[in-house]
Amino acid sequence: MGNRRTYGPNREDPVRGYADTAMEFPRLLALLLIVLEWTRPGLPSPLRPICDLRVLNHFIKEARDAEVAMKSCREGCALLEAVTVPQTTVDFDVWEKKNEQTHEVQTGLWLLQQALSLLRTSVTNTALHSHIDNTIRNLLSINGVLRSLNIQEYTPPATTVGLEGTWRASSATDLLQVYVNFLRGKVRLLLLDAQACQQDVS
Repeated sequence: MGNRRTYGPNREDPVRGYADTAMEFPRLLALLLIVLEWTRPGLPSPLRPICDLRVLNHFIKEARDAEVAMKSCREGCALLEAVTVPQTTVDFDVWEKKNEQTHEVQTGLWLLQQALSLLRTSVTNTALHSHIDNTIRNLLSINGVLRSLNIQEYTPPATTVGLEGTWRASSATDLLQVYVNFLRGKVRLLLLDAQACQQDVS
């Protein structure tokens, strides 16, 4: 049997001005790394910035912060309807043999983007809005990273009904936990295995 693993904290928010500045850090870092790699001489095929997983780790930390804030919320933080989300359990023996890891991750990110957008309109607790907005921005940044790896443009499915490898989450905390686990699991594995991250640039 293959090994299976599920990629499944936390204080009150800091002053808003400081928090907003801190939230910009990973996006600014990613942009800086992209510029540095694209302008670096002598490297026809440089490593992409996400090969340095500090950016992804920062996104994971902020996703956990959002999850913790949601768990402590008592009013105005409900998800109005169940949403379709990706499975986060990884069977490594199966994963390594798959030919569609990229499509699976892209589908998962697309589903999470749709679900988080619905969560944003459902939540009336304004203290959570910055967490959700930041989570969505980070997800879009990850999509941008995938495009920088020359990964084929993703075409969303016409419907999520019967979509393989998904389930229905009915609470905001479940949704955010799925997002954290998906980043820690399948997104990280895809980036670690990306061909651009395997190049020898010595």
